[in-house]
Amino acid sequence: MTTSEHPTTLCTALFASEIRAGLSRPGQKTLPSKYLYDALGSTLFEAISLLPEYGLTRADERILSRYSREIVRHVPTPALVSELGSGSGRKTRWILSALCEREPLSYYPIEISRTALESCESELRDIEHVSIVGVEREYLDGLREVAALRPAGAHLLVLFLGSAIGNFDSGADARFLRQVRSFLLPGDSLLLGTDLMKPLDQLLQAYDDPLGVTSAFNLNLLVRINRELGGDFDLRQFEHVAVLNEATGSIEMHIRSKRRQVVMFRHQEFSVTFAEGETIWTESCHKYTHEAIGELAVSSGFRVEAQWTDEEWPFAETLLLAH
Repeated sequence: MTTSEHPTTLCTALFASEIRAGLSRPGQKTLPSKYLYDALGSTLFEAISLLPEYGLTRADERILSRYSREIVRHVPTPALVSELGSGSGRKTRWILSALCEREPLSYYPIEISRTALESCESELRDIEHVSIVGVEREYLDGLREVAALRPAGAHLLVLFLGSAIGNFDSGADARFLRQVRSFLLPGDSLLLGTDLMKPLDQLLQAYDDPLGVTSAFNLNLLVRINRELGGDFDLRQFEHVAVLNEATGSIEMHIRSKRRQVVMFRHQEFSVTFAEGETIWTESCHKYTHEAIGELAVSSGFRVEAQWTDEEWPFAETLLLAH
């Protein structure tokens, strides 16, 4: 696997800038969810996917394993595949294997985590007739790069699995998909994973498991900030919380301050004051209905070609065509 690189200094500067901006916001403090996925964060997320309370990943994999051949029958040849946020690549295996049954394939996983790209290569390197070219970029920057490499006449299939679209704020999901659409040609495909609405108790347990793995995943962001930006977050004085936002139909992950405190950032020469009970909003996990998925597609420049649903843990994979 070859990997496009960002200079380390630029990555650190962007990280510092976005952390400072999020923690300095008036009202609700925020941190970008993409920074949850450093080496340890990516490993913790893989552990979350194995928890009995978190059925999303297993539902995603059941659909892809059962219907991969049916899914790829909707994808014209020749094709190249790009994935936004590949993670370990484990569930992507089914789609790539089905496509490689009919032609050699180039696969471009896009990740900001080098650890995730290396894991993806290790997971998928045994598939015959697939060339893996990792792209260490933000989603849209990476997709722009991949689209520029498209051979004349090739069909582009973009994978956005695991309900990552649900991590966007309300309305931001449609804006993001419109940006994705801008890099596609009419007839190109987007396979979109979406978690569906389910009972509240089931949702809350999925994002606040009894073992505390999700808590460790969330709080690891503070560990990363301490390590890379010279922060002095005392993890004993913060806790993970998951709450339902009924207005948006989303589970939100927050980090709550247990007391009034000031956190210093030695490398960045600024500080942040927290009130007792104040939270940092780190991630949203929006849940969809079938109707909402169709509306999202139309508003973003796509139409629904086909959809597959898991009933054990309500989850959908929807193939969208750019028009």
